[in-house]
Amino acid sequence: MKTIRLICRDSRLSLLQAEIVKKKIENVVQGIQIEILGRRSRGDNELSVPLSSLEGSDFFTEEIFRALQLGEADIAVHSLKDMSAPHFFCHPAFAVVDRDDPRDVAIFNPEIIQKIREGKKIIIGTCSPRREAMATVFLKKALPQLSTSLHIEVRSIRGSVESRLQQLNEHDFDATILATAGLNRLLRSDDAPLIRGLLHGKRLMFLPMVECVPAPCQGAIVAEADPGNKEMQLLLGLINNEALFKEAYNEKQEAFKYGTGCLQPFGVTTFRTSGGNVMYAAGIDSEGRSFSKWTDLPVLDIGDKSIFTTTDFMGSFFSYDYPKAELRIDQPVVYVANYKAIHQPTVFDSIRQKRIWTSGTKSWFELAKRGLWVEGSADAFGLESLEKVFKQPMVNIDARDVDVITHLAGASHWQTKGWKVTPTYTIIAKVDLSLAYEISQADIIFWTSIHQYLQYKDVLKDQVIHMASSGETGFLLKQQGITPLLFPNIKAFEQWRKYSIPLPSVV
Repeated sequence: MKTIRLICRDSRLSLLQAEIVKKKIENVVQGIQIEILGRRSRGDNELSVPLSSLEGSDFFTEEIFRALQLGEADIAVHSLKDMSAPHFFCHPAFAVVDRDDPRDVAIFNPEIIQKIREGKKIIIGTCSPRREAMATVFLKKALPQLSTSLHIEVRSIRGSVESRLQQLNEHDFDATILATAGLNRLLRSDDAPLIRGLLHGKRLMFLPMVECVPAPCQGAIVAEADPGNKEMQLLLGLINNEALFKEAYNEKQEAFKYGTGCLQPFGVTTFRTSGGNVMYAAGIDSEGRSFSKWTDLPVLDIGDKSIFTTTDFMGSFFSYDYPKAELRIDQPVVYVANYKAIHQPTVFDSIRQKRIWTSGTKSWFELAKRGLWVEGSADAFGLESLEKVFKQPMVNIDARDVDVITHLAGASHWQTKGWKVTPTYTIIAKVDLSLAYEISQADIIFWTSIHQYLQYKDVLKDQVIHMASSGETGFLLKQQGITPLLFPNIKAFEQWRKYSIPLPSVV
């Protein structure tokens, strides 16, 4: 029987990804013999210089593909984010076979808290202009605000995952930023003890994908054959995941509009929401222009309809009451649905040493201002969007260990879903006749809370069109018998609003 030769970079992670492709092939072709070959790429051979100083693109894939052309291998295996769009589009012999979590994770040495408190400079190792441009801006607001200002400096770091973690262990840097997907795969492999050892004692921050947009196709594995090898092309067709291929193709196509190469300071990613898949791109394009764009948002002809959005009146709906009784939170992990839930000193003290996740970055930043370390957020997609994230090896959170910190009116909703809940405050509806009138005149309403709807549902027009984010608000509106138009989050709605509502005519 013919032996099929897979070729990839010779790093631990690349060889592991080739093993994933090998198993995919073995699942569709019984008894086949498969050999894996490791090869160093140009990007691997020139570790002494930043990638930004190397000419061209495809630093990690060009030599591997050339081996196919020379007949040295039958199928090449790549991290798709390393492959340029022109190459991915140049022939049809590709299969996208797997995709792990696309987000980045910032990994800090345990001394980071003391360095922040003392106002010392924080050195972050990354060779990615995208991570440098987005993550450093985010971390200045997301890290615990324990001094008057945070000083962050970025220095180039090169090498494999384990090499970068080793450099972090040796205190060449205070932090580094890596792809969660690669770490997850290594932690599922025989190399798990090595990676766990290198991660031991580290502080983690899983960067939100809206503020720190991942690279196009980050986390995706692609198998490639020479387009002239029809036999291998047919084999790739058997292992291709059509949904992942479409997702990856769309991301590469969108990214190509803003620049080429793997060193561009922008990201493109796909969010799989309850309202369907949406793509988000943001950063700085090749012309130096900042941009932010959602695609596949709801389509609605506004015409002469009036629209009301609760985002313009966020302080007008409720006031808050906090009980005087001391509250104790025993679970090791807390999910803060709103930063207002951490108002009492006893609650604050109770969660200080716990693993903290938040609903979105607004709550994250507010908790950081109070000196708390936040590990990650739901990106405003709702707690259910984190259930798969919690199960990943890098996160490793048991849902039974999570306590949802919210208000009393929302507690029963979470409890019916099986979550442990601690209500820490009560929302009290404000009486606002002018607001009620505005809502009663609206043809379209965007809600940010189910309790806003419940408060004003009796004044609504009969045929009002409801809109909401695809997280908890959208879910609870559906429970009320409503079919809302769903947006990924508030930021996506605001983009839709900006470009969908016609400007008033000027006479």
